[in-house]
Amino acid sequence: MSSSVQRKRIRKDPAARRAEIVAAAAAVALAEGLECVTLRRIAEELAVRPGLISHYFPSAEDLVAEAFGSAATGELDRLLPAEHGELDRPLPAEHAVPDRPLPAERAALTPTGRLARFLARTSGEEYDAISRLWINARHLSRYRSVLRDRVARQEAAWRGRLEGVIRDGVEAGEFATEDPTAVAVQLLVVLDGLGVHANTATPERPAAVLRMPLTTAERELGLRPGTLDEAAG
Repeated sequence: MSSSVQRKRIRKDPAARRAEIVAAAAAVALAEGLECVTLRRIAEELAVRPGLISHYFPSAEDLVAEAFGSAATGELDRLLPAEHGELDRPLPAEHAVPDRPLPAERAALTPTGRLARFLARTSGEEYDAISRLWINARHLSRYRSVLRDRVARQEAAWRGRLEGVIRDGVEAGEFATEDPTAVAVQLLVVLDGLGVHANTATPERPAAVLRMPLTTAERELGLRPGTLDEAAG
C-alpha cells in the first residue's frame, strides 16, 4: 500500500481566480511588455493548465487589454488616489498598493498637496515602467481594437482624475484657471513626452526639462514658482 499522500487541489472562487489571472498578466506586462501576455505564459506563471486561463479569457486579446487596464489603474491609484467615497471602498487585490495613504491622510491633503504629490511621483524607475507600458499599449492598439478601447478608457480615467484635482483647487481658491480640462491635458502631454525617454539611453536631462510638469502646472494654475516643490515636501 502506497504511503504517498495525494495533494489536495484547491478550488478558488471564480472572482478570486480571475483576479489572480489579471494580476499575473499585469505583472508580466509591466516587466516584459504586452506581447508577452499570452494564455500559455500566464498559465505557466500560475502553474495551471492553459485551459483554465482560456476559460476566463477565451481570447488572448481580452487578457492583454485587461492586463493593461489593471496595471494602468493600479498605477493611477498609487500616483493620484481619488477622493471621497471612491477611496473609502477597498481596492481590488490586484490594484492594492502598500504606500497608499490612509483616508485621514488623504482628507488632510489640499488640492495643491495632491497635485504636488502626483507630480513628485512621476519620475524614477517605477514610473518608467508604466511609461513603457503606455508606449507599448498605444503602439499595439493601432492593430488591436479591444486594446484600443481600453487605452481610450484609461486615458479618460487619468485625465478625469487629474481634472478633478484641478477643479477642487479652483473651488478652494488655490488654483486659477477657466479650463481645468485643458490644464489636465497639458500636464499629461508633458508627462507623456518625458516618459518617451524611458525606452532610450538618454543622457541626464537638464533640471529645467525635468521640472517641466511643475513649471507648466504652476504657470497654468496661477501658482507662485516653487509652490509645488514646497507642497511636495
